[in-house]
Amino acid sequence: MLKAVIARFAQGYRTIKFPDAHVNLPDRFRGVPLVDRAKCRAGCENCSTACPTGAIGVKQSRVRIDLGRCLFCGDCARQCPSNAISFTKDYRMAARKREDLVLEEGLPVLAAALEENMRRLYGRSLRLRQVSAGGCNACEADVNVLSTIVFDLGRFGIQFVASPRHADGLLITGPVTENMRLALQKTYEAIPPPKLVIACGACAISGGPYVNHAETHNGVSGLLPVDLFIPGCPPHPLTILDGLLRLVGKIESQSNPQDSSAHRPNAPESSVR
Repeated sequence: MLKAVIARFAQGYRTIKFPDAHVNLPDRFRGVPLVDRAKCRAGCENCSTACPTGAIGVKQSRVRIDLGRCLFCGDCARQCPSNAISFTKDYRMAARKREDLVLEEGLPVLAAALEENMRRLYGRSLRLRQVSAGGCNACEADVNVLSTIVFDLGRFGIQFVASPRHADGLLITGPVTENMRLALQKTYEAIPPPKLVIACGACAISGGPYVNHAETHNGVSGLLPVDLFIPGCPPHPLTILDGLLRLVGKIESQSNPQDSSAHRPNAPESSVR
C-alpha cells in the first residue's frame, strides 16, 4: 500500500484541466475541416471524388462537407490540387441537430444545452448506457478512455452504467446492424423516461464506411430520436467530452457560433460553469 501511495505522488496530477484550460493536440490531429473558397478551382471535383463516404459535394465551386459522414481520412485534402481544404485542430464539433453538421461555409454550430427542465434532471448527474451496435471498437475505445485518470469523466457527474434500468440515456456507436437493431430497441425501451440518445461517431450518425450496406440501418437516426450527434471516425475523447458537457450545460455555447474568432483552435471557451 505504501509503495502505491509513493508511486502516486511521484506521478503527480495526471487529469487534464479541460475545460478550464486549452489542451494541446498533436500536429497529426484532424479537427474541423475548412475550405478556402478563393483557392477552389472551377470545375474541379477531386475532393468529392476522393471521399469514400460521399461526405463532400461540390456545386459551382462551393464545397459542402457533411461532418456526420466525414471519416477525417484526409483524402480530400491530399487530392485537392490547390490545397483549398485543410483540417484545423479544433475538436469541437458535436451538434444537437443533424443539419448542423453540414458545413457549406464557416464552422459548425455547436451543441446547445438541454432544455431547463432536462438540465435540472441531468446537469449534476448523468448516467449513460453505451451500446455498440456493430461498431469496429474504435469509437468504443475512445469512449472507454473517458473514464481513465486523464479525462476523469466522473468529475463532471457523468458515468457509464451496466444496466439500462439505471441509465438516463444511451450512447450509441456503430452503424446499427440488422443483428443489433432489436437489441438496441429493447435497451432503449428499458430506460425509464425521460431519456437521451447520443449518436457517437460517423457510423452511428450516417452509417460511416458501411453506409447503404444491406445489413446496416445507416446509423440510429431512423430508429430512435437523437439528442446529440458527435462526429468523427472515431471521435477524439475531447470531442465526446465537449459534446456531453455542452449537452448538460456545463459549457455554454458562444452567442454567435458562426463567429470564426470564437472558434479559433487555440481560443479559450467564452464561459465555463
